[in-house]
Amino acid sequence: MSAGRFEGNVALITGASRGIGFAAAQRLVAEGARVCITARKPEALKAAAERLGNPDTAIFVAGSGDDAEHQEKAVQQTISAFGRLDVLINNTGINPGFGPLLDLDFDLARKVFEVNVLSALRWAKLAHQAWLGEHGGAIVNISSVAGLLPSPGIAFYGITKAALIALTKQLAYELAPKVRVNAIAPAVVKTRFAEALYADNEEAVAASYLLKRLGDPQDVAAAIAYLASSDAAWTTGQTLVVDGGLQGSL
Repeated sequence: MSAGRFEGNVALITGASRGIGFAAAQRLVAEGARVCITARKPEALKAAAERLGNPDTAIFVAGSGDDAEHQEKAVQQTISAFGRLDVLINNTGINPGFGPLLDLDFDLARKVFEVNVLSALRWAKLAHQAWLGEHGGAIVNISSVAGLLPSPGIAFYGITKAALIALTKQLAYELAPKVRVNAIAPAVVKTRFAEALYADNEEAVAASYLLKRLGDPQDVAAAIAYLASSDAAWTTGQTLVVDGGLQGSL
């Protein structure tokens, strides 16, 4: 950990009441950042913000990640509280469906695409208009290895994560040179969101990884901190795979 690497910087992290988003907030705060975290449930979000520090360090704005009014409010309150916005971490994602593509409910698919892809674009647009466009900064989108490989059972989720990778490349092209845009593609990380993928047979699932364990949120948080920091000053339009060697074992 590089103490002070984010000193003076402000980050907005979506889907950050727990899991990867909260771990990223912890990591950035530990390295000197001030943060605004968002999520749907106010109680859990308030508790997470209190764990991160006092209101001079961490604030929260509750709401649905794909709601335009919530997004505008979160960006505005971040600027109002801290005077700037240097880093946007698009972590919000949903996967309410399971099964083959041809069995997919199309209304459900539209909701997943709205949350996993279009909301990331809208968050980026608002952050760019509010601060990043004039002052520069970094955007990190949380994709998935499901966006790189066939993903039985979570196929449409994987498709949206592939779209998020494509969105990352296009935004990197359009927002350069002031704003760097990168993505991270984790494999299975031990969070409540991914619990159905490993809870009943964690040892068997981990056996397919070269490092013989599943990811922890802190593993992904470390990668987020790298891509959001000046250590990655010459990196944009990339997708960093954080998968414990899963692809190397295939």
